[in-house]
Amino acid sequence: MKRVLIAAALSTTALTATSAAAQTEIEFWHDKTGRLGELLKEQVATFNGMQSDYVVVESQKGNYSEVLNAGIAAFRAGEQPDILLVFEVGTATMMAAEGAIKPVYEVMAEAGADFDADGFIGAVKGYYTTNDGQMLSMPYNSSTPVLWVNRDKLQEAGINPDVDLSTWQNVGDVLDQLKAAGVDCPMTTAWQSWVHLENLSAYHDVPFATKENGFSGTDTELAFNGPVQVQHISTMGEWARDGKFIYAGRRNEGGANFRGGDCALFTESSAGYAGINAEAKFEFEVRPLPYWEGVDGAPMNTIIGGASLWVLAGQTDEEYKGVAEFLNFLSSPEIQAKWHQDTGYLPITSAAGDLTREQGFYDENPGTDIAVIQMTANQPTANSKGLRLGSFDQIRGIIDEELEAVWSGDKTAQAALDSAAERGNALLRRFEQATR
Repeated sequence: MKRVLIAAALSTTALTATSAAAQTEIEFWHDKTGRLGELLKEQVATFNGMQSDYVVVESQKGNYSEVLNAGIAAFRAGEQPDILLVFEVGTATMMAAEGAIKPVYEVMAEAGADFDADGFIGAVKGYYTTNDGQMLSMPYNSSTPVLWVNRDKLQEAGINPDVDLSTWQNVGDVLDQLKAAGVDCPMTTAWQSWVHLENLSAYHDVPFATKENGFSGTDTELAFNGPVQVQHISTMGEWARDGKFIYAGRRNEGGANFRGGDCALFTESSAGYAGINAEAKFEFEVRPLPYWEGVDGAPMNTIIGGASLWVLAGQTDEEYKGVAEFLNFLSSPEIQAKWHQDTGYLPITSAAGDLTREQGFYDENPGTDIAVIQMTANQPTANSKGLRLGSFDQIRGIIDEELEAVWSGDKTAQAALDSAAERGNALLRRFEQATR
């Protein structure tokens, strides 16, 4: 058992006697930096300060991919942390890691914790549970893409800041006006695969992959090269070549351009709120993610991004009791409501969302409830409940490469998406073989 000793002085005499109160150490590895890292540290400090049995030690281990790789390497070396924060695309990989994880439902049951998995928002919980509803990992930071608007930039271009941007058709019209007004960056994006293929598919109720996007089996095939996806990527390719869509990078490089006031429109995570609110020197607004008018079933619901907390195998019973207490703390209404309000991440429980509304946060900060509404307005379908695909981090890399060929004019949307699907399917077949 890992322990830290906290000495307590019992006398002020020269010969002081001390006793050591032992606390069980809980190791927590994550990716959070900047403002999000500060808020995570604040949560850990609050938990450590409110009880004396356990001490959580958090460690930042790089970006999402690096944290996953570090956790896998540590487990192989027998030096794994108690809790590992893994991004949503790593879910299938973690589920396939037999013997490496201890499901959250087992941790909670064995610790005798008062834990209600049904209290979590369905669209969030479903990503991390078995088909019969058993929670494998606990959602931590869950977000969904939205449209961020620089109202000042629209005003400067002679466009009504309240212009309807609910559909991609309307967005296209506004981009034309912004370009004509001389705006250098009418629109940019973050996380292009997540926003413009994964969520586009869910929002329009078309499959990203077969087998319920991988939820009903590993023998799935990618299907994101259908008519709706091709139409969208083709249109964005035209915008890119016309200078209306400015591509900044595969992750969140475009965020700096928007926060700096250069871009009028920005498709990004709802969790962009923390950085935008802290840095923007202009009037900004959050709007729902646009959809294509005329597509049956649209808009349905968007899906989550972010990460969940996986408990790793090989720890002591006492450590697992501490893990259970920490996870219950993180999912409590008060902590979740504060996390949601500070970051823009979704409240992962209904109670946290209700508390936020009761506290008047949505009234004081119009639009901050849009992500929640967008996720919960409709009952998710087989196409919109999420993605569970093996080797998905590598598949995203392939998608990014093919999309970049569209933005540069080197490939048509159909050719690029066909190629991405074919290359990605090869990875899925290897994953399927490895998990048999």
